[in-house]
Amino acid sequence: MARRLRLFIPNVPCHIIQCGNNRTEIFLKTEGYCFFLEVLQEARLKHQCQLYSYCLMPNHFHLIINPQQTGNISLFMKLIGGKYVRYFNKRYGRTGTLWENRFRSFLIFGEHYFIRCLRYVETNPVRAGLVKIPDSYQWSSYNYRVLGTGGQLIDLNPWFSNLDTTASEYRLMYAKFIKESIEENELCQLRKITQNGGIFAGQHYKEYINKNYQESIVRRPGRPKA
Repeated sequence: MARRLRLFIPNVPCHIIQCGNNRTEIFLKTEGYCFFLEVLQEARLKHQCQLYSYCLMPNHFHLIINPQQTGNISLFMKLIGGKYVRYFNKRYGRTGTLWENRFRSFLIFGEHYFIRCLRYVETNPVRAGLVKIPDSYQWSSYNYRVLGTGGQLIDLNPWFSNLDTTASEYRLMYAKFIKESIEENELCQLRKITQNGGIFAGQHYKEYINKNYQESIVRRPGRPKA
């Protein structure tokens, strides 16, 4: 079966999710989370990707990345995936893969969709029952975005850049937005597109992208037939 085609466009944010093999835990101790964040910073600078959001869960992680060139996301993920697996295998005396297949991804087009994807990523620990409020979760970009704590790893996002407001006003607006429940149809849409890939956008954006950016599709060969 041919692998699903993936579309990366320079300066268009992309949601990434990578899971542990068989849904096993990929972060066992605090040092693992910290090491992964260090590698994120290295990959962000080396491969010219803006990092708008992250959430490190025990058995998977979410990122929202904005690549400066078409191939940057693949290089970014190759660096963090390979380096973290080497660390994990050495630390825990194991061999072999840590990840479940390739990372999954979808494009985010338009401020309306971008802000909703941010909320989806940064409230993941709440939906998973790990914490009651996103402020209580240490391993996501939420606390830096809203409280300004946790180290400057994420970049200013386009929603903030287009607002005529101060950083403190932005934080209050985002914190208020986060407290709004995600509607069930929106949650279903995000879960479906996370599994299947595609474009999280209005129909006119989807049609425009499909018409004008086919050359940006990352094509992967399927497995050879037996």
